[in-house]
Amino acid sequence: MGGGGIRPFRAEDTEAVVALWRQAGLVVPWNDPYRDIERKLTVQPELFLVVEGDAGELIGTAMAGYDGHRGWVNYLAVDEAHRGSGLGAELMAEAERLLAERGCPKLNLQVRSSNAGVIEWYRTLGYESDNAVSIGKRLIPDAPAI
Repeated sequence: MGGGGIRPFRAEDTEAVVALWRQAGLVVPWNDPYRDIERKLTVQPELFLVVEGDAGELIGTAMAGYDGHRGWVNYLAVDEAHRGSGLGAELMAEAERLLAERGCPKLNLQVRSSNAGVIEWYRTLGYESDNAVSIGKRLIPDAPAI
């Protein structure tokens, strides 16, 4: 892992976080990343994790949360130059640790069904398909983010 290690998000990380999410293909038109950050900072902001590299640059993120029933991780991203280094697994392990500390019995993930490589990667970390269908309804529309 980089020299700065895993730490909670700070407001000055915003532009670097959004740039990393764009690089990782996580920004979609129906989710404004700036609004997602603003919303996260109102609920368990300590579970919004970033990773600093040796030079202080931002090289990873994970946005975790626990609703009292299940834990979630969104926006797991690792800079292209650091993929395959184990950084993603370290971020997930830290998110799992923080959620378990809060009494979270199970962590759920949503991965686009077309992203077979990422689904397989999560399987290497012990995650399994739940035979459930994710159904959603937008309650607050976001402006186009791309």
